[in-house]
Amino acid sequence: MSLFNHYVRTFLLADLFAGLMLTLKYFFSKKVTINYPHQKGPLSPRFRGEHALRRYEDGEERCIACKLCEAICPAQAITIEAEVMPSGARQTTRYDLDLTKCIFCGYCQEACPVEAIVEGPNFEYATETREELMYDKEKLLASGDRWERQLALNIALDAPYR
Repeated sequence: MSLFNHYVRTFLLADLFAGLMLTLKYFFSKKVTINYPHQKGPLSPRFRGEHALRRYEDGEERCIACKLCEAICPAQAITIEAEVMPSGARQTTRYDLDLTKCIFCGYCQEACPVEAIVEGPNFEYATETREELMYDKEKLLASGDRWERQLALNIALDAPYR
């Protein structure tokens, strides 16, 4: 650019008016901002949020205490204790998950042969203390019961990719 053109553009404030025109262009266009607490954006079926333990349709727990999720967890956030029931089936007596350690990698969900432990769509579980992020079996089952419809839909949508 020549020196003369530079001085003309500076004197006429061309860059300033170009910026103002861009501002006016977006000022009158449709807004893309959402009002978060009242509106939520779309989530992928593969989103990894709060953990949940699922049940079968008859209410029986899916977890067969194979301990694959505990073995594969890179952060060692899962602790499982199991016992054999009178029917001969294994069932968990203790299933603890420390979300302060969890890195939300999804390995536990991938390792589970019966899709008992899943990471659900809930991302709004802020707490005031660290102790509230220590999930036991009852809390995980309650989360699974609350989100079962969405969890089943997400697993069905993700099935072609597994």
